[in-house]
Amino acid sequence: MLFDVYGPNAVYQWLGLAMVLVLLIVLNEFARRTKGGGIFMFFGVCGFMTVYCLAVEIGAAMGAEWALTNPTHTDMNSWFHYAKVYAATAGCIGFMAIKYSWGKIGRSHWFKAFPFIIVAINILIAVVSDFESAIRAFGTTWVSSEGVTLYGGWHNVFNGVAGIINIACMTGWFGIYISKKRQDMLWPDMTWVFIISYDLWNFCYTYNNLPTHSWYCGVALLLAPTIAGLIWNKGGWIQNRAFTLSMWCMFCQMVPMFANDSIFAANSVNNPNVNLVVSLLALGANIAAFAYIMYRAKKLGVNPYKQEVFVGTKDFREAMERRADTAYLLETEPASATPAEIAEMVAYNELPAEGTPGFVYVAVEETNPPQRK
Repeated sequence: MLFDVYGPNAVYQWLGLAMVLVLLIVLNEFARRTKGGGIFMFFGVCGFMTVYCLAVEIGAAMGAEWALTNPTHTDMNSWFHYAKVYAATAGCIGFMAIKYSWGKIGRSHWFKAFPFIIVAINILIAVVSDFESAIRAFGTTWVSSEGVTLYGGWHNVFNGVAGIINIACMTGWFGIYISKKRQDMLWPDMTWVFIISYDLWNFCYTYNNLPTHSWYCGVALLLAPTIAGLIWNKGGWIQNRAFTLSMWCMFCQMVPMFANDSIFAANSVNNPNVNLVVSLLALGANIAAFAYIMYRAKKLGVNPYKQEVFVGTKDFREAMERRADTAYLLETEPASATPAEIAEMVAYNELPAEGTPGFVYVAVEETNPPQRK
């Protein structure tokens, strides 16, 4: 057994899992389908959360009893939780800048590497946290600033290494597209190969280091973007992941009692032997994913980071088929877009759905760029 969900509160624990899963899927759809929904969630709600957390921490610094006993101060005070919520939200805002072509940065060729950079940062935050446990208490336990007992050992090391390998499994950094109606930022080369290896690694991270939250952030929070990304939002998994992660982290910062102290709370078994098995599975999956990516890169004769390696596969083609048509993008491209930016957008958007192995486009000023209609 991985979790203690077979006791008197089992019905509530499973109900809580289902509620979190459904709500994350629904809120993700709300945030991705309209510009207003995304702005509300990642500017409005995040702004409110920031003010709330600042008020609590300032109150605690002043010795106010209400703040000192506030669950946000007692249960969510670690560097990891604050780093994660703001890194995830930064990703959401950056992805919105790309899909809505906000400003020059949202249209820049170099900014297409932003999804890789922000995801790598998010993974590294967790990797550092894993290594922190290994260093603090290798072969024994330590109690975090939030009062959670954690085991340190080889499971942290193995999963930390798995996380580093997982970063190397992100391919086709510049193959970023915009979906129909500008609902999604698409990364077609991020197929099931990366998604499954990431999910296994991240589940293991939460299992190792967040035993009181893993039932929700290691199961429901990973299932929500994966279900959407593998069924109706092909190519949009990374956006789904960022959106749902940001929303869950904001909720936990303000309402940590749900996962910690309510009738819905569920803990992992927090057994170092179980942690070790899970870590080895995550490490093995990521080694296999990386080996497969290198095999495909060699077969196609491409640099797996500058070019896409999953061209021609079913998932890649289905994601590419979700791109907005060029006429729509020309109509909705900001008036400030330069001829080079328009030419680059058209060149990428006119690629065949099955992809073109080794395709590299360098924007140049064109005498007669495509015209908006």
